[in-house]
Amino acid sequence: MSKTIQGKTTEAMVSIVRFEDAAIRRHWDADAEKWYFSIVDVIGAIVESSIPKRYWSDLKKQLNNEGFEPYDKIVQLKLMSSDGKMRNADCADVETLFRVIQSVPSP
Repeated sequence: MSKTIQGKTTEAMVSIVRFEDAAIRRHWDADAEKWYFSIVDVIGAIVESSIPKRYWSDLKKQLNNEGFEPYDKIVQLKLMSSDGKMRNADCADVETLFRVIQSVPSP
């Protein structure tokens, strides 16, 4: 997949990695030279929630109350959804993802 930004073509690589039995979608940004991971997929892999998207919504509010501005560090990227369509998904680089994971309460 390639995209053109201001006359410059960039290559984007999208793939899926496995964590235990969960599939986690990711996107390689060649310009920034970093991976971005679907936050909802990561949340679904580490918490016991039947609705990881709702869990992430509540966690964003909690992060905001803690003084962490999630909207400054989280990007929306088009990733393949389970129905085969490309949909916007909240994604974060590794550093931001670790901060999000730290806010997930331990069982």
